[in-house]
Amino acid sequence: MRLRNYACGQWVEGAGNFTTLHNAVTGEPVAETSSQGLDFAAMAQYAREVGGPALRRLTFHERARLLKALALYLSERKEQFYRISAWTGATKTDHWIDIDGGIGTLFAYASRGRREFPDEPFFVDGPVETLSKNGGFVGRHVCVPLEGVAVHINAFNFPVWGMLEKLATSLLAGVPAIVKPATVTSYLTEAVFRAMVESRILPAGAIQLIVGSAGDLLDHLNCQDAVAFTGSAWTGQLLKKTPAMMEHNVRYNQEADSLNFSMLGPDAAPGTPEFDLFVKEVAREMTVKAGQKCTAIRRTFVPRGMVDDVVKALGQRLGGVTVGDPTLDGVRMGPLAGRAQVKEVGKALDALRAGAEVAYGGGDFDVVGADRDAGAFFPITLLYNDRPFDRPQAHDVEAFGPVNTVMPYDSTDEAIALAKLGRGSLVGSLFTNDERVARDVALGTAAYHGRLLLGNRASAKESTGHGSPLPHLVHGGPGRAGGGEEMGGVRGVLHYMQRTAVQGSPAIVAAVTREWSKGAEELKDRIHPFRKHFEELRIGETWSTHRRTVTEADITNFAGISGDYFYAHVDEIAARDSLFERRVAHGYFVLSAAAGLFVDPAPGPVLANYGLEGLRFVKPVYVGDTLQVRLTCKSKAAKDDREGQVPQGVVAWDVEVTNQEGEAVAIYTVLTLVKRMHPIGGPATAPEGAEPVTVKEQPGAAPAVMA
Repeated sequence: MRLRNYACGQWVEGAGNFTTLHNAVTGEPVAETSSQGLDFAAMAQYAREVGGPALRRLTFHERARLLKALALYLSERKEQFYRISAWTGATKTDHWIDIDGGIGTLFAYASRGRREFPDEPFFVDGPVETLSKNGGFVGRHVCVPLEGVAVHINAFNFPVWGMLEKLATSLLAGVPAIVKPATVTSYLTEAVFRAMVESRILPAGAIQLIVGSAGDLLDHLNCQDAVAFTGSAWTGQLLKKTPAMMEHNVRYNQEADSLNFSMLGPDAAPGTPEFDLFVKEVAREMTVKAGQKCTAIRRTFVPRGMVDDVVKALGQRLGGVTVGDPTLDGVRMGPLAGRAQVKEVGKALDALRAGAEVAYGGGDFDVVGADRDAGAFFPITLLYNDRPFDRPQAHDVEAFGPVNTVMPYDSTDEAIALAKLGRGSLVGSLFTNDERVARDVALGTAAYHGRLLLGNRASAKESTGHGSPLPHLVHGGPGRAGGGEEMGGVRGVLHYMQRTAVQGSPAIVAAVTREWSKGAEELKDRIHPFRKHFEELRIGETWSTHRRTVTEADITNFAGISGDYFYAHVDEIAARDSLFERRVAHGYFVLSAAAGLFVDPAPGPVLANYGLEGLRFVKPVYVGDTLQVRLTCKSKAAKDDREGQVPQGVVAWDVEVTNQEGEAVAIYTVLTLVKRMHPIGGPATAPEGAEPVTVKEQPGAAPAVMA
């Protein structure tokens, strides 16, 4: 089978110089691949001229729906991907991490795109910044998609997750991508990518694929492009120094393999839940994906007095791991990805053994259902370095396989110092039930790590473990780990966007951001805004209410209803000595009174109160003060249509409650669910300049044409 590249909307076979790819279990050839003959400059230009404009026309919510549709499509085809994944040496558990984990990341960003981003093609970052005394000159930060291409260079260990976790963020940001998987396992990436193209969900030019060398692709990048790399630190640094990358300051994110640690707390003695959790996690991280994880535990720190217990417990647990053909029941660890990896890990192990002794494994081992020599199998190896400060090999050399080094420590400070010797890692973990130890280690090692797992009995049942990066949190780390960040919720998407400060009058800035702020134009209408459907409401539409004077009876009655008898509200004598100097109305009475002033009581398009944001009580309200409310439509976002539910959207209202002097006493944003007249994609809900999204097939999507 010859793999094909997907370039400029066409499936293209390489012109020659093919590389043969092998089944990691049997050693048999499974595919040939080549990228020779591809016009890499044309691919980059196609992404910029075709894919970029198509994605930028869509809002975040529309892009998010495409991700969800894509995730659903791939989910229906997981079984065929599992079969191919087994050729890489992956077990059932490994499939779930790579394939299900990648699809799950698409789902996660589809959800975040609708919940945390506006229904706009851009993102407003942070509040309005007042830049002048009277508020006539303001600034805001807007984030817009880069008008280039995202080049994704992925490692061999996660052919699916590595691709999808990068695509989730760049596509949601509105930036097309060229995917370059590691060649050795690219046959699995190509299978999943082929399904993505066949789905016809994404716009033409949104994604392209290179199965082979990236050639001179990086030489054709400019200041609007971005590169995300996962792999070895050495290769990453080489790519970063490409002349075009340096000349144009191309955005670059690197996530490199690192010497991650796991630490057993001094309180976690044998017999405690934390001891058992630690042993289980270390063994798991050594054997999942045969230790071929950038987050795998390479260095294990143990209180000196517990070393024998830990080594014995790990040996027993590792001894129960069956190595062999991952398609067979009972096999818990497969081979490495290829014979080249066997040689590399062997060389690294030799270097590590110069500063350590073998505590478990490392020699002859059995393989079930396969030929050990024909496949890419490697023995589980646990080393022990009794002088970790004098023998630095474990802090300098990474064996990217089922290899780990146990090292003793005599104090928490010493353990923290050992953790730092890795010179920057993706993740560290600590197993302790002592909150003081957890705090000391977390704050003592955080500067050197992108993520820290603090494991104990309380989180054990729900913890995803040491080696599982999650879409919600950053995946990256300083120093040796590459100095980059991937995912991390909103953060990962913003990596592919330009943050720009926009300055001007409130009205001009509001016109750009489509989000009203104080000082911008207020649109008046005789019809109460709560009588209008979602589509009828205009940003900036303002309603000023009638007035209400606060009485002593109001305060007394609210205290009785709410049960809030705080002295400042009910005790005149005590209130005199307080910062208020006399009795004040409850803040929540002010909030309730404001709602009574601005709510239209009759049934209408407003369905429900959805919540409050940014509530501040800025000035006390006393008996005799007269309240008035200004209610302004601040922003709108349509919610996804659901079967059996009326179409609706969320409207954010800027609320300012003032007293008789016109001074603000409370400010906040109230969210309401408002009925829509049209379903998603209807002409009245589409933002200006945007085209409706069809999740089953994007207009203009490239067909799966074979070259």
